[in-house]
Amino acid sequence: MNTLEEKLGYSFQNRELLENALTHSSRANESRGKLPSNERLEFLGDSILGMVVADHLYRGHPDLPEGDLTRTRAALVCEESLVEVAQALNLGEYLRLGKGESSGGGRERPSIQADAVEAVLAAIYLDGGIGSARKFIQKYILSRETDGLAKPLDHKTALQELVQRESGQVLRYRLVGEEGPDHNKRFFVEVTLNGQAVGSGSGRSKKEAEQMAAAAAIESLSK
Repeated sequence: MNTLEEKLGYSFQNRELLENALTHSSRANESRGKLPSNERLEFLGDSILGMVVADHLYRGHPDLPEGDLTRTRAALVCEESLVEVAQALNLGEYLRLGKGESSGGGRERPSIQADAVEAVLAAIYLDGGIGSARKFIQKYILSRETDGLAKPLDHKTALQELVQRESGQVLRYRLVGEEGPDHNKRFFVEVTLNGQAVGSGSGRSKKEAEQMAAAAAIESLSK
């Protein structure tokens, strides 16, 4: 844990908060109530992240219209961005997973990594206050702004341009499922090319899931 705290740039007074933030529901279920999962912390961290990023963009870009502020915030707090943070922290190594989830590749699962980042943020907030939380967000999230603004990765446009190299190509996106409570809903989307599935993805909104499906399709079609 000391190595993780060094990467976080924060030393916990209450180490149990960090351990809780790293405990996936699969591990909590195996403990039969002895260990709490990180779901409540993830809920809190999601709100803190959104507020701090929104405040930063509002104060830092007084001439930016609401639509651009919204798109920039979405790019900074999306699952793809949080997974990059998790990878930078090597967070998967520290996750406390159930046996089945661990053997099934849970340490590399994007949704688990993204949720853990938000849970860790909440743990920092509860242990050290909003100032410590802001420092973490500044270091790992807001530092990703490019030329003052984060540019969302438009995988859907890139996929469209890729398939249009040949005429008569038809792309369709289809919502194939959703799960989770309203405050933490996850959507699953499949993209087809001429009726054949070429990629799938998930996200915290239908648009994000479509982008992830398009990214998977680009990778598949480029092989």
